[in-house]
Amino acid sequence: MAEHTDVLIVGAGPAGLFAGFYVGMRGLSFRFVDPLPEPGGQLTALYPEKYIYDVAGFPKIYAKDLVKGLVEQVAPFNPIYSLGERAENLEKVGDHFKVTTSKGNAYTAKAVIIAAGVGAFEPRRIGAPGEMEFEGKGVYYAVRAKAEFAGKRVLIVGGGDSAVDWALNLLDTAQEITLIHRRPQFRAHEASVKELMQAHEEGRLRVLTPYEVRRIEGDEWVRRVVIFHNQTQEEIPLEVDAVLILAGYITKLGPLAHWGLELEKNKIKVDTTMATSIPGVYACGDIVTYPGKLPLIVLGFGEAAIAANHAAAYANPALKVNPGHSSEKVS
Repeated sequence: MAEHTDVLIVGAGPAGLFAGFYVGMRGLSFRFVDPLPEPGGQLTALYPEKYIYDVAGFPKIYAKDLVKGLVEQVAPFNPIYSLGERAENLEKVGDHFKVTTSKGNAYTAKAVIIAAGVGAFEPRRIGAPGEMEFEGKGVYYAVRAKAEFAGKRVLIVGGGDSAVDWALNLLDTAQEITLIHRRPQFRAHEASVKELMQAHEEGRLRVLTPYEVRRIEGDEWVRRVVIFHNQTQEEIPLEVDAVLILAGYITKLGPLAHWGLELEKNKIKVDTTMATSIPGVYACGDIVTYPGKLPLIVLGFGEAAIAANHAAAYANPALKVNPGHSSEKVS
């Protein structure tokens, strides 16, 4: 027999966790289903020790600390975590939804909230000789712990926010940092790029554009990377201890693509109530799209609150959508 809760939340990243908080505030039971072994989504899996600067009330906060706070915030409502299993199928059974997972488990709920982030993701590889050979032997696609780069000569490849942010965040850890990007223009936040170039001018790190990786060399570990200027083809050998490739991620909806939801460019279309095309199924966070959508964590929190309160009212029609002010609640 399937295990039942009032609401089932697909995804235990920041938006999903905050949606759970609001569902709990409405007095309803809920379950998280997430393929990762611990809550936090990308924040936990990809950059736990990266600072986040755009969360209201926090001048800056480590991603792992934000996740810790979200988990503590939802804890009083006794969430059920079904981690390490992917939501595979969704079907309507009577007045309930039934979700089956990659472990063969079945969970039912009166309403569903999809907060699956960017969906399934894997790092975008650059295809340079030696890259695959040295994965796990000095080639990284994410920073799980800054201490891994302590005292090392680090080459960072990329021109987006992750590459620029980590070049700056590792200044107090790595022995030497070189960042290369295949174009002179960066895709990162303007203030971060300005800080990066200032650090370059001050000699605290090195920025080389337009350069790419020709090949990665070593023995049992990465020892050297040959980079090249993609206009002149001039090659430069770099002695390094670590290569951090931050060229983005390839994302896909995975099983969610077959749930019968209305999609637009691998995103789930929602209305102003965060309702999907299936009544009783709501969505929030990076996985959704609507006119004016911005992929910001702070907006994901707002979308989570909207989705959760509408899902709660759907699951229990006796509830009003408006939850009132949390300061008026009795703890």
